[in-house]
Amino acid sequence: MKNMTELFGTMVFNDSAMQARLPKEIYKQVQLSIKEGKRLNSETANVVANAMKDWAIEKGVTHFTHWFQPMTGITAEKHDSFITPIEGGRVIMEFSGKELIQGEPDASSFPNGGLRATFEARGYTAWDPTSYAFIKDGVLCIPTAFCSYSGEALDKKTPLLRSMEAINRQCLRVLKLFGNENVVSVRPTVGPEQEYFLIDKEMYAKRKDIMYTGRTLFGARPPKGQELEDHYFGTIKPRVAAFMGELDEELWKLGVLAKTEHNEAAPAQHELAPIYTTNNIAADHNQITMELMQKLARKYDMVCLLHEKPFEGVNGSGKHNNWSLTTNTGVNLFEPGETPYENAQFLTMLCAVIKAVDDYQDMLRVSVASAANDHRLGAAEAPPAIVSIYVGDEISEILDAVEKGAAYVGKEKEQIKVGVHVLPKFPKDTTDRNRTSPFAFTGNKFEFRMTGSSASISSCNVVINTAVAESLRQFADELEGSDDFERDLHSLLSRVIRDHKRIIFNGNGYGEEWVKEAESRGLLNLATTPDCSPYYLHEKNVELFERHRVYTEMELAARYKMKLDTYSKVLHIEALTMREMVHQDILPAVSSYSKLLADTVISKKAIGVDAEFEQETARRLSSLIRETALEAESLENAVDEVETITECYTRAMAYKNEVLPAMEALRETVDTLETLTAKSCWPYPCYGDILFSVK
Repeated sequence: MKNMTELFGTMVFNDSAMQARLPKEIYKQVQLSIKEGKRLNSETANVVANAMKDWAIEKGVTHFTHWFQPMTGITAEKHDSFITPIEGGRVIMEFSGKELIQGEPDASSFPNGGLRATFEARGYTAWDPTSYAFIKDGVLCIPTAFCSYSGEALDKKTPLLRSMEAINRQCLRVLKLFGNENVVSVRPTVGPEQEYFLIDKEMYAKRKDIMYTGRTLFGARPPKGQELEDHYFGTIKPRVAAFMGELDEELWKLGVLAKTEHNEAAPAQHELAPIYTTNNIAADHNQITMELMQKLARKYDMVCLLHEKPFEGVNGSGKHNNWSLTTNTGVNLFEPGETPYENAQFLTMLCAVIKAVDDYQDMLRVSVASAANDHRLGAAEAPPAIVSIYVGDEISEILDAVEKGAAYVGKEKEQIKVGVHVLPKFPKDTTDRNRTSPFAFTGNKFEFRMTGSSASISSCNVVINTAVAESLRQFADELEGSDDFERDLHSLLSRVIRDHKRIIFNGNGYGEEWVKEAESRGLLNLATTPDCSPYYLHEKNVELFERHRVYTEMELAARYKMKLDTYSKVLHIEALTMREMVHQDILPAVSSYSKLLADTVISKKAIGVDAEFEQETARRLSSLIRETALEAESLENAVDEVETITECYTRAMAYKNEVLPAMEALRETVDTLETLTAKSCWPYPCYGDILFSVK
């Protein structure tokens, strides 16, 4: 492997590549576009496009693509070559500023929730100059947003960019109140920790359920799972280590700041964590990471599973979204700072987040909702479906003192008055980590732990950015023009803490007692996707996103419909897969084994040997075979009935209330069948085979 410093970013048209290839004035204009959102004119775009093309061609590239993130949750690309015909039947390699800035893929063929009719096919991809172009699989990839002919967002990136603008606007208003005249921009920075499973490719090929749905629909628990906690941070197996090494190398070439890798809690489960970067770039990089994980795993005869809960009884996979705010001057707004005024600014930003999480707990839950993540949330491995925020005991005491205007009794006994010299200085790491909290303050950032492994991080960050922007807007509206800033700020923070402290919970989020306590506090417990999806349409949420120009009401309605349609489709596919597995493989296999047992009973009786075990096992199997057949029929009937429903919410609720319980009942019976059937006769690799398949 090359020296990492030489390797890093070699496949990215990054700042150093632009500096080397662009005229100084053009380079300055591009930097203004990246740092301050200034629009590039056509002449500048043409120069950038030509330099980008020359750079790519030197690396053997012949095609380019506008790389975008439609509502499928994965990426999309349409490849065009650089060739342009000229006289004499020859071609030249050209790439114009117009081609760089805008493309035109078919908009009707992507999920759109009714925003586009089939006959309204036109859509546009628009270059995001703040995210560097890169070369992947020999193609120049230009990160873009994707919108319809009439301007509706059809992707994950457009709302994310809008939310980043919203929080920037409101942050600047508040920071100016604290005298930060040199701050001209504030950006959310994100570091998503990516969990995933690696299983042997041969095992994968023998499991229809994993192939079709990404998870095991049947499977009895193995004798050993994660009980001994011996996999977590354990020695990485050679094949996995080789995969991780090449994954790092390929990610570094693409400028992805892959930093930490280790074994996770469940057998065959692992994690990769990057260094923080700007929100939209982090979202792009996470999509690249997931794609490369799945591609490179096959090179090592493994398959990477990103499903949130591929195996029953062991931990599922999440994606911990570490979020913070950073100014253009390099200041993290969640660092307490060295002076009382910085402490006051920190408390203001902290209170803005607390208020945002409480006010928009419904939308935070919606942002991570999926049929897959519903299996994970609430298990003893992930936060519950109840949204709360963890700040730790010391900050809780400080907030309590601010609320009451009382003395803060900590390392120093001081009277708390926001913004004056007697405010105590906070240590950087004033909290422990709480793995059970959905939204935990961890020193100088917040860790949102509810996001699922396969999800785009754009969705949750849109909500976080916009909700915090709204808190800051309200703060700025109240404080701008104040004739006694210190007094009014203290009054504001005291009120916010008093009104929103119900959302703060520093205890064990896995415990049943928290469910009861959360209910008494008036917090929402939205257990499933159909339960939380209607909150897309609640008036306060529509007002939030329209006020900050992040979503229109029409765009929210489309996402509501897509969320529910996808949920129903996922369960439909899973139910059909179960039916096929039962009828084509499981019942025939168990019937054959039952015949073997019956033949053994006859043979033993013929020679006067006791056959009680075989006879009893055959009797139990016969009963379970009949039960399985009846439950499979019940599942089929439930699916047929639900599929007659056309309204998206009613259909999704029917899948949740009718189809899902039928699936769970069928699974329970089949899993019992597996434990009674000889391994040589069972048609699929068992959990033990799969989870411990990679040596």
